[in-house]
Amino acid sequence: MIVVTGATGNIGRPLVEALTAAGEEVRAVSRRGPIRADLSDAPSLRPAFEGASAVFLLLPPDFRGPLEPVLEEAAGARVVLLSSQGVGTGRHPAHFEDAVRGAGLPWTILRPGGFASNALQWAESVRTSRVLAAPFGDVGLPVIDPSDIAAVAAAVLVDPSHAGRTYELTGPAPVSPRDQAASIATALGEPVEFISQTREEARSAMLAFMPPEVAEATLNILGSPTPDEQQVSPDVTRVLGRPARPFADWATRNAAAFK
Repeated sequence: MIVVTGATGNIGRPLVEALTAAGEEVRAVSRRGPIRADLSDAPSLRPAFEGASAVFLLLPPDFRGPLEPVLEEAAGARVVLLSSQGVGTGRHPAHFEDAVRGAGLPWTILRPGGFASNALQWAESVRTSRVLAAPFGDVGLPVIDPSDIAAVAAAVLVDPSHAGRTYELTGPAPVSPRDQAASIATALGEPVEFISQTREEARSAMLAFMPPEVAEATLNILGSPTPDEQQVSPDVTRVLGRPARPFADWATRNAAAFK
């Protein structure tokens, strides 16, 4: 039996669907779903984790740790942690990955870069005025389709041979905000105007929904990515036997959000 935490999100939901379609027994866990548990309250996980052969850990944005009590509840299971590319590039701390590696359980770590679904932040402005505003319009990053993250997670959860490995997950090519605007326009069949924001304009908008330090870190990645952050990883192909889906594919499948 496979436990999926964060099962109602844009990775957890397709992951549960993929595992179920593959004939796996799945226990979908979230703060608000039918099976409720909170990673910040480790004892609440005990019934959800009971009998699990593998556990997918998707830590909520407000989770501050420690992770060790959660891992104690997962004793006897393989653990797949959704981490981030920023741990590998040194922008994010490694303490959650360190906890997983030190727990004495079989583990696999997934490090995705930026999500294609972050483009949904522009959905309202595209719907209402066919305008997309973003900073650093021509700086490209290989954003990844969340459905590819879910597909990799599903493959890893059912195959113990992935234990002890860390996978960097990216899309198939860097795409800039201007490129994304063009892909959304193509998906809609209508023009979408791209408006270049200054860093300060973007920061002001970000502060409406993220702390200042997170906004600064995000702007640093968007505006001055390292070579590692712009590099395309082969790991999606390595695990799935097919290339990662391009941003244009994500835009086509999610065009309704922008109409």
